Amino acid sequence: MLLRFLFVIFASASGFLVTLQFLDERLSLIGLFGGLIISILAILFAEKVKNTPLRVVLGGSLGLIIGLIVANLFIYPIVMKYFNNTLPILTIYFLTNCIIGYIGLSIGTGKGDDIESWASNLGVIGGGTVESRDRMVKIIDTSVIIDGRIADICDTGFVEGTLVIPQFVLGELQYIADSSEPIKRAKGKRGLDILQRLQKHSGVEVEITDKDYPKIKEVDAKLVALAKESKGKILTNDQNLYKIAELQGVSVLNINELANSLKPVVMPGEAMNILVIKEGKEHGQGVGYLDDGTMVVIDNARKLLGKNVDVLITSILQTASGRMIFSRLREEAKGEFAYANAH
Repeated sequence: MLLRFLFVIFASASGFLVTLQFLDERLSLIGLFGGLIISILAILFAEKVKNTPLRVVLGGSLGLIIGLIVANLFIYPIVMKYFNNTLPILTIYFLTNCIIGYIGLSIGTGKGDDIESWASNLGVIGGGTVESRDRMVKIIDTSVIIDGRIADICDTGFVEGTLVIPQFVLGELQYIADSSEPIKRAKGKRGLDILQRLQKHSGVEVEITDKDYPKIKEVDAKLVALAKESKGKILTNDQNLYKIAELQGVSVLNINELANSLKPVVMPGEAMNILVIKEGKEHGQGVGYLDDGTMVVIDNARKLLGKNVDVLITSILQTASGRMIFSRLREEAKGEFAYANAH
């Protein structure tokens, strides 16, 4: 805060002294207020740029520079011809630079992706398909933030590049955190905590984007539109969003699929030891769980609730929501095997 205050004082004093020395004394106050306004705008711009993608900053800067060059080329002959009439010339000079500079800035920020692609092709900003893939953004939806496993995945170093969080996703998360329902409110607050954890993580870059699509009402549809525009991937746990995005040609990373692919491989006939936790849906069944949360259904184990039992796997069922393992008590399975061999 002190540095900003000193910067404002310095800019205002500089504007005052420049106009006092090179122009009319009566214009010194204009220089003072001009320096003040420019310093405040510079501080606001610096704050805005913190959460702005690099390609947008580069595009905007290039556009602004070109705009100012064009403005000065256009106004320079007029300044040289009518320099004696100082106040009107300064006004015209200032307005011309502001208008054309702003036009250049607007065009540059809108063409940030094209500028980055052009620079990449020339080798100015990296090059090659590998580096391009590393820079590919991953757009996070609300379900992934609330789920929380994305923070653990980032800790392992398997996720690289930029994680983009749209403002409309933050709005949905804030709405959940402010819910009157305790469970929803707890999920929303957990999601906000996960976001803070991600922002402090040194291995990934978290980017908040203001990009919105007012004509699109649904958050899922906005995510798909943003992914198409930015040529990024959607990171989600929502199966419906997964299907919608794939139908529209958008790449999707599903954390549930990642978790399922990392579960230990088990085959029918293998033996394992399971704690029977609760009763199953069918008569006589007991239910236990592996360390990774996979449900194990055990025939005739209802009478053994609270005990560890040895089982043999009979079959495995893979569903969209996960995996289920069906098994039988090892002693029963061995008895049936011995009986079958005897006959």
